[in-house]
Amino acid sequence: MMASLWFCVLFWGLVAAFLVNAEMKLDCRPDYVTLVWKESRSQADTALFRLGSCFPNSFTAGEAIFSVELDDCNFRRMVTGNNLTYTNELTYSSASGSVVPPSTYPVVCRYDRPQDWYPLVYDPVFNTYGQEDLVFHMELMNDDFSGPAESTSFPLGSLIHITASVEQQNHQPLLLLLDKCIAATTPELQPDSYLYPIITNKGCLVDSKVTRSKFEPRQKTSELNLSLQAFRFAVGEAVFIHCNLVAWDPNGLDKTKKACNYVDNQGWELLDNPSYSSLCDCCESRCRSRKTRSLGSSGSHGVEQRAVLGPLTIIGLNS
Repeated sequence: MMASLWFCVLFWGLVAAFLVNAEMKLDCRPDYVTLVWKESRSQADTALFRLGSCFPNSFTAGEAIFSVELDDCNFRRMVTGNNLTYTNELTYSSASGSVVPPSTYPVVCRYDRPQDWYPLVYDPVFNTYGQEDLVFHMELMNDDFSGPAESTSFPLGSLIHITASVEQQNHQPLLLLLDKCIAATTPELQPDSYLYPIITNKGCLVDSKVTRSKFEPRQKTSELNLSLQAFRFAVGEAVFIHCNLVAWDPNGLDKTKKACNYVDNQGWELLDNPSYSSLCDCCESRCRSRKTRSLGSSGSHGVEQRAVLGPLTIIGLNS
């Protein structure tokens, strides 16, 4: 989404005490933000700083460092005219009895609105999204992926079968990937949305580390099937699964364009070619982003599209 953006940083006015006591360096990149807070008050515990809902990636006695994606940490997105603005707060939660008071500082990144950006479209259960001459699909499926699911209610621990696909039409053969998926209690992500990570870090199925969730073997390069174990999340409530779909050049796989399962006693494995599972090594740290251009651009490799699936319901064992 952020591929064609130039970026700049906008700081809102801060109180004089902030300017005297600390320094904040904010670097707004196309897909992520790096924030370094340097604290001069010796009594302040830098581990107590938060960027939205995120803890510092690292901290010392006088410094807290955050490196996070714009889709994380409860960043709020606002589109006005040709501007796309992400806002958040850096907060300090003072420990009991501390002489350093709690505080909040605004964090703002402003970009040019990308020409191909459109608001999220929501339809229940089955979604179709078009971009250029590509058409993306997501759907709940039955147990063998041969047809649509007969129910949108899933007992805790059962498998939720999801298929994602892209109709390629006049394009060269493409590989369909799920770049990121999170479960939420709202059809549109809000700062107060209750969230559960499923796929993060550019194609790492993190849920497979703790459940039976897995990417299924491919039948077509243009399709990707996911078996997701119904997790203890918002049990009995409406759940929506938000995903970023990527149609990509099959010869262009790297650490930012991949599908990785976690296999017990083996570690991370690349779905499409296990002999190149080293591409999944970054799943335990950070898989660096790179720009994604439109397939209509010269020398480009792929295109991304956001989608949402739901509502579905996870049923408790005693329900």
